[in-house]
Amino acid sequence: MLSDALNSVSKTKEARAVLERIGAIADVDKVRESKKIRCGSGKARNRRYTQRRGPLIIYTASEGLDRGFRNLPGVEIARVDNLSLLDLAPGGHLGRFVIWTKGAFEKLDSIFGTYEEASTEKSGFSLPRSFMSNADLARIINSDEVQSVIRPVRRSRAEIPKKANPLKNSAVRISLNPYHKTVVDRETAKRNLSSEEKKKATKDRRALLNTRNKEYKARRRAFYREAIKDEVSP
Repeated sequence: MLSDALNSVSKTKEARAVLERIGAIADVDKVRESKKIRCGSGKARNRRYTQRRGPLIIYTASEGLDRGFRNLPGVEIARVDNLSLLDLAPGGHLGRFVIWTKGAFEKLDSIFGTYEEASTEKSGFSLPRSFMSNADLARIINSDEVQSVIRPVRRSRAEIPKKANPLKNSAVRISLNPYHKTVVDRETAKRNLSSEEKKKATKDRRALLNTRNKEYKARRRAFYREAIKDEVSP
């Protein structure tokens, strides 16, 4: 934290001397050495160079401060009334080197308020506060005070039946297709036939097929005979 006399530093030479006295000039030199040409097509889009971030100076009222530090590479200034999270943590990375003036640091309580008093410049703003004084949730749940008032664990007695495959389980398949029982009985009866009965059944089936074929051939011959008669007759 520096005195409010920093607000009147209007020369770059004086600003550099101030940073040397507080040991912050090494960060400025590091930023100057980190300046490199950007890779890719960003060079043609007004983003030719890249460099690291330097110290951030937060002040209350500028009396030439903005002119004194603007030519130092990486050094940025911000008014305490216009503080942004991107100024304090650029890119979402915490831990930036911040230099405060005395007036800016003392003005934080009036801008953001405290845990005892509300903010005088921000309407309806209050500092975020943790609702839990003890963040060890597992210890709270397993404590005797909590376990003595909660109800015991309910054990579900509902038994979920195991799903059977109807392609492998005949009972399930019959429940889905009642005619399947008739098919099963018929196939079982065929398997239980003796060799003589099987031969007889095969012979009867062949005889039936032969009879049907003869009847079909006879009907076909009769049809062609009638067709020929109709063509020959005048």
